[in-house]
Amino acid sequence: MKTIAFFNNKGGVGKTSLTYHLAWMFAELGLRVIAIDLDPQSNLTSSFLEDETLEELWSEERAPRTIFGSLDPLLNRLGDMKPPKLIDVDERIRLIPGDLGLSTFEDRLADAWSKCLDDDKANAMDAARATTAFYRIMESADATFESDVVLIDVGPNLGSVNRAALVAADHVVIPLAADLFSLQGLKNLGPTLRAWREGWTTRADRLARFNVGRDAITLPSGAMAPAGYVVMQPSSRERYPVAYRRWIARIPEAYRVKILGEDGPFQIPDPDPYALAVLKNHRSLAPMAQDARKPMFALKPADGAIGSQVAAVKDCYRSIRGVASQLITRCGLPRPLAAVGV
Repeated sequence: MKTIAFFNNKGGVGKTSLTYHLAWMFAELGLRVIAIDLDPQSNLTSSFLEDETLEELWSEERAPRTIFGSLDPLLNRLGDMKPPKLIDVDERIRLIPGDLGLSTFEDRLADAWSKCLDDDKANAMDAARATTAFYRIMESADATFESDVVLIDVGPNLGSVNRAALVAADHVVIPLAADLFSLQGLKNLGPTLRAWREGWTTRADRLARFNVGRDAITLPSGAMAPAGYVVMQPSSRERYPVAYRRWIARIPEAYRVKILGEDGPFQIPDPDPYALAVLKNHRSLAPMAQDARKPMFALKPADGAIGSQVAAVKDCYRSIRGVASQLITRCGLPRPLAAVGV
């Protein structure tokens, strides 16, 4: 099982849209995909499912078919996580739906992080079950669906829920905007990822002495290996081209210093190998795709994509396919026949 998280502590950078479109593109290329929505706002879930389905899903008591339902026993300290109930989105896509109730897991995870280092076995293993719950939910889903990749969408913050989500990630893709706020955000993001990675390594080593016998649980590697960044082109580029070029030119060095922890000076290749793509803002396609419940690159004339929009759909397809192809290589995903020659 390969897991990829899409993460930035700054909101509004297109993180959920990127996750959604890559899920469909990986499926288009023949991969089996599990998408897990670990953002309490549940925008990824809303992108995949019709309003009627969402209303039914979230109106059920304790939301047994969402991520919250899988975590309920841990929240109440009455047992361990439950296997998730996967939602069939497509022949090759399964969804673990998000839930607003996920925010109530924050305090439990904050307390568990320190208690993973407890000398008492009962306390340490209870904390380990909470901290690794997301990973083990993905593991359970993978056992059912036999996925090629799990895509993890998280909220824009540095809280305990996101720390546990990133512990479950083999790789991290960072969506960025070409602006000052994204560059400033990298100053927090890079050191935080390194601290989480080192913190989990320490905890996993300590937990190994207790994690034996029939009660043993799977401990994820917590690798969080940076897989690259994607720049989401702002709609204001046409109005402020000079500012856009200035900020985008500063991203490669900031990524190396803040995310990779490297020291300069740098000779930045062109194109930057860490840049997965600069994605255009297809403003006219987004509402059309939302109404059609499909990715922008799959829109047809019957969906309203006509005239110049046909070219925009093709451009979107090429861009997202390019990102997917690079991630197949960088993250060691199975390379299906459909992806040959991408």
